[in-house]
Amino acid sequence: MRVVVQRVTKASVSIANKINAEIADGLLILVGIEPEDTSEDIAWLCRKIVNMRIFNDEDEVMNNSLLDINGNAIIVSQFTLHASTKKGNRPSYIKAAKPTIAIPLYEEFINTFEKELGKPVGTGKFGADMKVELVNDGPVTILIDSKNKS
Repeated sequence: MRVVVQRVTKASVSIANKINAEIADGLLILVGIEPEDTSEDIAWLCRKIVNMRIFNDEDEVMNNSLLDINGNAIIVSQFTLHASTKKGNRPSYIKAAKPTIAIPLYEEFINTFEKELGKPVGTGKFGADMKVELVNDGPVTILIDSKNKS
């Protein structure tokens, strides 16, 4: 499972010109799922993300986590995180999980993240044509792959 974590001062995701989720300070999390991903990957990633110290403290040092700032999150599925660009000019998405596998794992990711954070999060809609807007704070953008834990 691959995620892109972006620290934001505001973010939203819209579907069919209607805002589906909107937050102020927090994280926009893009999630790419592979067929081999498991509940263990989800638990590890969710714990890692909510506790990651990427928010500034009173001294402007990144010492606070999403939990520390009582921040919010939006989680959006994004199969293109598994794009392979080795051959030609058209990316291949063969490594991305098919919807029958990906949807339950995406939903589990959302549920696990909400439990770790202690409150609901905003989401996109799996497979929808979404418009994501954000103000990346810093900018702080972190890539995490659950297959590279060490």
